[in-house]
Amino acid sequence: MNRKRISGPQSLALSFLVIIFIGSLLLSMPWAQEHPTSYIDALFVATSATCVTGLVPVDTATNWTTAGQVIIMLLIQVGGLGVMAFATLFAMVLGRKISLRQRLIMQQAINLSEVGGVVRVFRYLLAFTFSIEAIGAAILTLRWGTGMGWGKALWMGLFHSISAFNNAGFDLMGGFKSLTAYTGDVTINLVITSLVILGGLGFIVIYELQNYRKTRTLSLHSKVVLITTGILILSGTLVLLGTEYNHALKNLPLGTKILAAYFQGVIPRTAGFNTIDLNGLNLSSQFFIVLLMFIGASPGSTGGGIKTTTLAILWVAAYSQLRGKKESEVFERHIETTDVLQAMTVVLLFTLTLVVMTFLLSLTRSGDLMPIIFEVASALGTVGLTLGLTPQLTAVAKVCIILTMFLGRVGPLTLGFALAYKERQADLRYPKGKIMIG
Repeated sequence: MNRKRISGPQSLALSFLVIIFIGSLLLSMPWAQEHPTSYIDALFVATSATCVTGLVPVDTATNWTTAGQVIIMLLIQVGGLGVMAFATLFAMVLGRKISLRQRLIMQQAINLSEVGGVVRVFRYLLAFTFSIEAIGAAILTLRWGTGMGWGKALWMGLFHSISAFNNAGFDLMGGFKSLTAYTGDVTINLVITSLVILGGLGFIVIYELQNYRKTRTLSLHSKVVLITTGILILSGTLVLLGTEYNHALKNLPLGTKILAAYFQGVIPRTAGFNTIDLNGLNLSSQFFIVLLMFIGASPGSTGGGIKTTTLAILWVAAYSQLRGKKESEVFERHIETTDVLQAMTVVLLFTLTLVVMTFLLSLTRSGDLMPIIFEVASALGTVGLTLGLTPQLTAVAKVCIILTMFLGRVGPLTLGFALAYKERQADLRYPKGKIMIG
């Protein structure tokens, strides 16, 4: 192939496909399996790990050997940070220069607005990630050390720390139970949610927060991300506490109720852990979690979804229109029309993917529609929560979910650019047309 003809989005999409393929081959090896596993299941798990989703057709703790679990953990790390992050790491270790083309792909990988300083940001990204994961692993190891032995606790702490920070949701608890044994455990709940939040804010936001003492300023992007994230966490906690107070949380002490509601309000954006049985939730709570999974984390993060900034831009645009303003404004800043159109495109493509994949999955099974919608939204938002449908999927349904997870991680918009890439054409302006709306 002529490398000059491959765009940044195409390179990102191809890099994920290559990692998924390599991961599926490794997981297909007998030494990676405790029990014979079909290639479609190996491909499913490799896709889920690389796309940091967490949906699994087989139990991670009992179906894979330690070597298989290590492969899954490495796929999570590479998928969460992105292939370019590790390519940059190796280039820096070998003392090689980063070409302009590589810098452009790196810019695309973390949604940086400009190419200047992208290598410096990537260096910080790697250092911050490994530091936070090490701290999380240390705390979890100390928590589990006395109960299961320090060797196993160290492995459990490392695996779950990496899984949480990269918003993957893979666990080694066994029996598809996730963290339901730790509903009232303050340490486990706070460590896991903190890792998920930090991984979901986006590395640009973390970078600006780290340098706030020097700059004393935050970009518009960081302000929007922090405010929107705070609103979503608070609303998620309050809604789930209210809807499940006398239902799924009925028999828990008040403090545990609040902790469980907080945990489940944070996790759907976008890590597939759970401390309460999701099948025991009200239909309203399950639907609300679907909305949270659809929104997801923030740009340039390890999470998926339409992103917090997309929601914020559409809200600002709608509010400005209702007030009769011709332009969208927030924090005394003007939002470009192209940004509003891009946000609308992302929501439209995500919604279309959700509808199409839900329809396709509904053809493979009968019964209630909510578990299917929940499953597709979880795959598309790269969340990993399920109402128990994943192990029951047919081969055709697994292929649909695999495609959905890939689309959710790479992003419909990025993938659309990758497929539709062509040489820039001369700008044309056609006569205005008028279409009635509303």
